[in-house]
Amino acid sequence: MQLVEMSHREVQILLIEDNKSDAMLTIRALKKHNLANNLIHLIDGAQALDFIFGKGEFEGRDIDNKPKVIFLDIKMPKVSGLEVLRILKNDERTKLIPVVMMTSSKQEKDILESHELGVNSYVVKPVGFENFSKTVADLGFYWLAINNSPEF
Repeated sequence: MQLVEMSHREVQILLIEDNKSDAMLTIRALKKHNLANNLIHLIDGAQALDFIFGKGEFEGRDIDNKPKVIFLDIKMPKVSGLEVLRILKNDERTKLIPVVMMTSSKQEKDILESHELGVNSYVVKPVGFENFSKTVADLGFYWLAINNSPEF
């Protein structure tokens, strides 16, 4: 987990990814484009839910400090990305946070279920560093600079 003292800083990107290589590539691509200043990386769905709702190791965290976007992997230990998505979209406090499913799964059932649960975008991770890096940078730029989200 990469958690910098965030008590007074806005969380812009919450990256929930258990694969170290994919997480490092994502963070590197975002940093290269100055989009990772306020990024939190969590390694599983249970840790993500604790962070978002201020429980467990994140007890006392200001839960009104919501991320501008969540990049979420589907297949993770403890709590799957689909279950995290289901919980977020069914809670009044978090249902408006944009969630981008970033996964290697091209399975139609995963795409369909993600959209049924309210995902804002479903992106299959590209193969190869350059394609992966460009896709992540484009996603970060879109969700942080171009998209207009409501205030939470």
